[in-house]
Amino acid sequence: MEKRETSILYLVLGLYTLMISWYYNHSIILLIIHYIFWPVYLIYELLIGHLAHGMWKTIPLSYFK
Repeated sequence: MEKRETSILYLVLGLYTLMISWYYNHSIILLIIHYIFWPVYLIYELLIGHLAHGMWKTIPLSYFK
């Protein structure tokens, strides 16, 4: 059961990273590249501060408005 929980988390984080990529870039080519290397891209976004000041929750909410 523990493996299933980690795979769901892996899927959710991957989808979240694609949302971030599309929010900032609007490019299909970059979306594909970020899909392949999404853990690295997510760490990059965290380090440069694109998810600071509430953007971590504003980005997903922008897709559901």
